[in-house]
Amino acid sequence: MSSVSPYPVLRLHPKEDRRLRAGHLWIYSNEIDVRKTPLTAIPPGSVCRMEDAQGKALGLAHVNPHTLLCARLLSRDPHIAIDDDFYHTRLQRALRMRERLFNTPFYRLVHGEGDGLPGLIIDRYGDHLVLQAGSLGMDRDLPLITAALQNLLRPAGILLKASGAARRLEGLEDRVEVLFGHVPERLEVWENGCLFQIDPRGGQKTGWFYDHRANRRRLRDFAQGRRVLDCFAYLGGFAISLAKAGASAVTAVDSSAPALAILKENARLNEVEGLRSIHGDAMETLHHLRDRGEQFDLIILDPPALIKSKKDFKEGSIAYRRFNDMAMRLLSPGGILFSASCSHHLSRETLLSQITFAAQRGDYQIIGEGSQDVDHPVHPAVPESNYLKGFFIHRREALPEEAEGIAS
Repeated sequence: MSSVSPYPVLRLHPKEDRRLRAGHLWIYSNEIDVRKTPLTAIPPGSVCRMEDAQGKALGLAHVNPHTLLCARLLSRDPHIAIDDDFYHTRLQRALRMRERLFNTPFYRLVHGEGDGLPGLIIDRYGDHLVLQAGSLGMDRDLPLITAALQNLLRPAGILLKASGAARRLEGLEDRVEVLFGHVPERLEVWENGCLFQIDPRGGQKTGWFYDHRANRRRLRDFAQGRRVLDCFAYLGGFAISLAKAGASAVTAVDSSAPALAILKENARLNEVEGLRSIHGDAMETLHHLRDRGEQFDLIILDPPALIKSKKDFKEGSIAYRRFNDMAMRLLSPGGILFSASCSHHLSRETLLSQITFAAQRGDYQIIGEGSQDVDHPVHPAVPESNYLKGFFIHRREALPEEAEGIAS
């Protein structure tokens, strides 16, 4: 134990502190000097004092000795306590930022590293909160986090929806349980003038994707009179918003029958009529629509993460190329394709290169870029927190004199 800290110490190898000093928050197991400070002696999920090779404090971190990413820095002040006051202060700071940016209580309240709480996600749905704990340390500290949220927001209910690959890497089982109060089977989201029902327990992630709010709002400017194809429609965040903004026809595609059932409920809630839904694999559906000769003026291509780990990079990047190629085949002259990726393993530059490859057979121009909305802040030294990227792609149409020149 350190003489100046109640927390056990982990010391880094020489020069392994450079990334932390540059602002990053992650420490890997091969960076720990395990001869001086045995990593496996640390209780999993506990807080440790991180030190450089000379014994100078770098801060406090949650530690999991059984993972490659073995520590996540919580504070650069080694003298504080990671207790209820710590979480109250961090959560209050996150809340104040959102309250300045949004006039309704529908947003991501905590975005992990971007809010100084690595491993923790909290989405707010009015009087209800849905949490994801992606690290062992955050999972162990849930009682402290829940108490701080009760004190700050007095919510009607707090749901833990913790599942996925990140938890499995941490040695954690999936958990879906109410931590406080009551959480109904359906929650409501108000976004861009539309009302949506979501399923916080059975839906994807916490039930909704606030990250695309600004991109959906931007696309509404292009919707009037357009034929829309939403390739991974989920609950209708894009499709219904564009229908309400004046699209002439909307086709929503998703492989999940339960998601499409809620999408249809959402269409009725928003008095959207004539929305066509297709239950099926997106790529197979794109081929089918092409074979039928259908074309669309506005296409949304927002697949789930196709690259979940580095080993999936080659196959996943090719999949992005194929999806963009098929979408461009269905895009009418003068149409707009919004192509996005939420894979943090896929860089903006790589996505652009795959779009460029797919665009070789036509005449396209990029007219804008999209990213995650402001309630998903990016830590400037943690590029992994900047995961969402997208491009607005316009298919140029030939002018009459150009068409005559080609014909002659």
